[in-house]
Formats: sequence, structure tokens, C-alpha cells
Amino acid sequence: PILRNTIAGLRSVDPAVVESAQGMGMNRFRRLVRIELPLAWPVILTGIRVSTVLTVGIAAIAAYINGPGLGEDIFAGLSRIGTPTALHLILGGILGVVVLALLFDGMYLIAGKLTTSRGIR
Repeated sequence: PILRNTIAGLRSVDPAVVESAQGMGMNRFRRLVRIELPLAWPVILTGIRVSTVLTVGIAAIAAYINGPGLGEDIFAGLSRIGTPTALHLILGGILGVVVLALLFDGMYLIAGKLTTSRGIR
């Protein structure tokens, strides 16, 4: 998602803006850093957000193959189905994963608001 969104963001930059920067004498690197990347930043950051939430989900599933992961409580609860603690373990594990994913997502939303120019929003 990060690479795909970076490419999509750079392709979505208005060619007229790039041409204007070129007309003002900016070389390719300067256009990229000062014009194209700032305009593509919201799309790039969205790719980073999606990748982070996917990583949290994958870390939860890692416990299935006996690796350390966020889903240890979930799978421990599933293996104890029928006992009084099973539901608590499952719900606790799910809640932990959801809260962590929402925290990361919110963090990137705030970072996007703070780092994106008002004219681009």
C-alpha cells in the first residue's frame, strides 16, 4: 500500500503545477521535493496508515503459528472454549488489537492534519 499510494499520489499531481515549477527554473530533484511530494503527501500518508493497520492485524494472526503476537490471548481463549475464562481471553485480545489499530490510525490522522498544508486539504 505504501508504494502503490506513493505512485498514485505522484501521478495525481497536476502537470500544470509541475510545468510551472519547471518554467521557474527548478531542476527535477527540487520539483520533486518542493512541489510533487508535498502535493502527494496526503495520499502517501494514507498508504502508511493502511500498512500500519494491516501490520497490527498480521501481528495478531502471528500467534496462530505459535509466534509471539498480539493474538496470543485470542488463540488461548479459542483453545479453551467451554471454560469460564475463554470468552474473557478472546474479547480481551480482540479489544487490545482493535484499540491498538485505532490508536495508530488516529496518530496518522493527526500527523496528516499537522503536516498537510491547508491549501491541499
